[in-house]
Order: sequence, then structure tokens, then C-alpha cells
Amino acid sequence: MANKEAVGKQGPSFDMAVERGKIREFARATMSANPDYLADEHPPVPPTFLTTSSFWTPPEAAALWKEIDIDLRRLLHGEQEYVFPKGPPRAGTKLTAQSRVESIYEKEGKRGGTMTFVVTVTDFTDDAGELVAQARSTAIETGRPPA
Repeated sequence: MANKEAVGKQGPSFDMAVERGKIREFARATMSANPDYLADEHPPVPPTFLTTSSFWTPPEAAALWKEIDIDLRRLLHGEQEYVFPKGPPRAGTKLTAQSRVESIYEKEGKRGGTMTFVVTVTDFTDDAGELVAQARSTAIETGRPPA
């Protein structure tokens, strides 16, 4: 069972450069034909592009998941949401990201015992410190290990 004392804890902040080529690669990998992503000089990011922030996350960010203390063999990705208060960032933007544990709660499953839900939020700010985007992710630890 997850450590509920991890709620409110933050991981280290890290920088993420939003690059035109990476936006194009992501758009092609997700089979998008949207010319905004492929031809624009300063394209906006596709809605799920910020998932790639995991490639920028420093190794010490793993400590936050150790603090949460869940069994990664029983982990499912439950939900992902992105919010862009003023529209998605564009190529050329430098973002600073920082994740935090928003909540941890349990629900009884129908087949596998008690499931533990861990909701993390990653804030993406610009050079002025303004919130540019927010990613909310829900991870689910199943009640029983896989057979």
C-alpha cells in the first residue's frame, strides 16, 4: 500500500526545451498530418507532447516514486490530463517542470482487492514563472500481483 505521507511531496525541478524538430518527430510518430505541427516555424506542441518530459527528468526524480512506495509490478496507468491555461507552448519555449503528489486514495476493486490510486501533478512554467501547462496523471496499484 502506498505511503500517504508522500502527499504534497515534490520532485526536483528540471528544464525542458520545446524544440521544433521534436514537435515534428512527435507529430509524425503519432501519425498527425496537422500542418501546424509539421510546417510551422514555431509550431505549438500537440496536446500529449508533454509526456516526453520524462526524457528530461533527472535521475533523482525516482526518489519521489520510492517515497510513494508502490509495487511497480502491479502498476497501471489510469488517466492522463493536460491543461494549457493560455494555449499550448510553442517551439522555442523553455519550460521548467516540477511534479508533486496531489493525492493517494483507495477503492475496492471488483476482482482484485483494494486498488491504490496515486495522482501526481506536473506544473510547467515559463521563464517568467507563469504556469504554461499542467499535467495530471493517475497511477493505479492493483490489489493483487499479476498471475
